[in-house]
Formats: sequence, structure tokens, C-alpha cells
Amino acid sequence: MKKTILVLLLTTIAMISSGLVMAAGGGYPKSPANVDVDDMASLQRGAKVFTDYCLSCHSAKFVRFNRVADDLGMNEAEVMDNLNHLGVKFGSTMTATMTEEYSKEAFGAVPPDLSLVARSRGVDWLYTYLTGFYADSAKTTGQNNVIFKDVGMPNVFWKQEGVKKPVYEEHDGTKVLVGVEVVEKGTMEPEEFDTMIRDLVAFLSYIGEPNQSYRKSLGIYVLVFLFIFFGFAYAMKKDYWKDVH
Repeated sequence: MKKTILVLLLTTIAMISSGLVMAAGGGYPKSPANVDVDDMASLQRGAKVFTDYCLSCHSAKFVRFNRVADDLGMNEAEVMDNLNHLGVKFGSTMTATMTEEYSKEAFGAVPPDLSLVARSRGVDWLYTYLTGFYADSAKTTGQNNVIFKDVGMPNVFWKQEGVKKPVYEEHDGTKVLVGVEVVEKGTMEPEEFDTMIRDLVAFLSYIGEPNQSYRKSLGIYVLVFLFIFFGFAYAMKKDYWKDVH
């Protein structure tokens, strides 16, 4: 039993260490999103931002308007008036306003579906990406990104955020991108813009796994059950083997 516990402990430490090494690897450092998928007000605001700015190009085909209404505490009228810009049925999925044919013609490719982007990329990556655009005259869109070099997507929030320039530092004779700074103020204050992006990332996190809050709460009960079960199992083992030498 002691050997088994030791093996499990060493395995856990190895996994954590491996994760830390990977996180400390190269590339631009990700900023913490600090989103709360249990904050209904934040999710409602994020849903509005998503449908106003993202849904024109990007779909979320795994999500239905009526499911969003149920989960976020919104009624049908609120969803249909504020989120459903295509005028589709209440039970329809979130489909991009732009057709795939036009997307291919205009951009050369169809913008990716965002249903699972938070699960595949992570909320910290998304937050860093959405706040990491900077002016780059060499690009067709006039924009580049700190975490997604040569990105093809324009910064749809440039009016609210303003214009940023890249900040470089020299390390061992090499210029390294370390951040961005505002050179032309947008229509929003930095704190207001930051809140809007966090709301959007929270909503993307929610649609990536609508049941995540329930899963996490259920996990606590499962862990408590396993802890209690382990106690009974260990006591039973001790009782069965007490006469074995």
C-alpha cells in the first residue's frame, strides 16, 4: 500500500513538473483571463459582444439560442431582440451572418467555428490574443498579433481599444516582442475595454462546455465519496490481513 501511494505521489509530481516546464517554454507569455463562468451578468454581456462583433464572420454551430437563454437566465424576447441578428428560430444554432461562399471569396478561407475555441486554445490564450493586436503596416489588414504572428484576422475592436504599437526589448542582440502599448486612444477606457474582452472570453468558455460549472461541483462530491470509500476500503484491508504474517 505504501509503495502504491508513493508511486502515485511521484507520478503526480512528475505530471505537474512536466506541465510547468511546458508552460515555461518559448513563445509570448499568456496573460491570465480571470473569467468566471458562474457570473451570469458577465456571460450575458459576453453573449452580446459575441453576437454583435464575432457572429458576422464566425459561427458557433454547437450552440443554440434557446440553450443560451436557459443557461444565462434570459427570456426568449431578450435573446431574439438582442442576440439573434439573423432572425432565425429560437431553437436554431448560432450561424455566421456571412456565407461560406463569400468568406472564401473575400478571405480565401472560411473563418473557424468558435464553439470549442476556448477548450482548444484555453481562456488565457484567447484573452492574450484579443488584447494583443498591434499596428503593422506590412500586413494587408494593417494589424499583427503578439501571440498569433501574421494573423489574417483584423482587429475588430480597434475603435474601442485604440491603436497599439509593439514594444521590443533586446536580448542577446535579438529584438524580442515583450508587449504592446496604446498610441492612439480608443472610444473605451482601458478598464472598460478589458472588462468587455473578459466578458467575451467568459462566454466563449461557457459555450465550449456549458456544463462545466455542474461538472466542477459534481467533482467535489465525487472526491469526497472517494476519500470516504478509501477509508472504508483501507479499514477492510487491514481487517482481512491482520492475521496474515
